[in-house]
Amino acid sequence: MTTPVPPALQIDGLGLQIGGATILKDVSLAIAPGSLVGVIGPNGAGKTTLFNVISGITRPTEGRILMNGDDITRTSVPQRARAGLGRTFQTSSLFPRLSVLENVRIAAQVGLGGNYSMLHFPRRTDEATRIALEQLVKVGLTHKLDTAAGDISHGDKRKLEIAVLLATDASLVLLDEPMAGVASGDVPQLVENIRQMQRETQCTVLMVEHHIDVLMGLVDRVAVMYSGSIIAFDTPQKIMENPLVQSAYLGTAA
Repeated sequence: MTTPVPPALQIDGLGLQIGGATILKDVSLAIAPGSLVGVIGPNGAGKTTLFNVISGITRPTEGRILMNGDDITRTSVPQRARAGLGRTFQTSSLFPRLSVLENVRIAAQVGLGGNYSMLHFPRRTDEATRIALEQLVKVGLTHKLDTAAGDISHGDKRKLEIAVLLATDASLVLLDEPMAGVASGDVPQLVENIRQMQRETQCTVLMVEHHIDVLMGLVDRVAVMYSGSIIAFDTPQKIMENPLVQSAYLGTAA
C-alpha cells in the first residue's frame, strides 16, 4: 500500500491580528509537491503578509503551517531555510557590494551545511563555487561573475536571486513579485528561468505577481486573496471565469 505524500505546503485556518486589525483571516491552502501556484489579489489583500507568515518573518495569531507534513508554525526563519524554504522579496535582498559570483557562492555554502560567512573568498576550485557557477550558467549571468550585484540591471538582479535560490537547493520557493520593475524585454527570459528552475529541481513554487497575463501562462493553479482571505483556488482558466474573482478586482466582492 502506497503511503500518501503530504502537501509540500499546507496552511490550516491561518489568522493574523495586529493592534485589533484583522490582516489574515482563516486562510487555508494545500499545495501539492512540484506545483507552480500563483497568488493574486488587489493591493492590500494580504499577499505579502501571507508570504511573511509562511517564511517565519511574522508569527500568526492562529492556525498552523506544515511543510512536507512537518509543523513549522513556530520555527525560526533559519530553521525554515534549513528545511528547504527559500524566498525572494519585492525589493532585492542581495549583498550589493559583493560580486555576482560571491552572492551565489555564499548561498551554495549554506546549502552545503555551512553559514553565511563572507570571510572565505571564492576559490574557483571549491564545491560551493562549482555549484554557484553551475547555477549562474542556467540564468545566463556568467558574463558578470565579478560585477558587484548592486551594479547590475534590475532584471539581472532578479535572475541572480533565482540563481541564489537554486544554489540553496530549496524545495519550497516563495517568489514575491519577481517581475516588479523588470524591463518588458527581460520578462520572457525571467519567466523561462522560473520555469526551468521548477522543472529541473521539481521544487514547489508559490508566486505573487501583478503581471496577471504572465502569471496565468506560467502557473498550474491560482489562489485569489481578498481582504486577508483566500476566496478562490483553481486552474487559471477557471479563475478568470470566476464571477467572485471578477467582483474582487472591481472592488465589489462581499
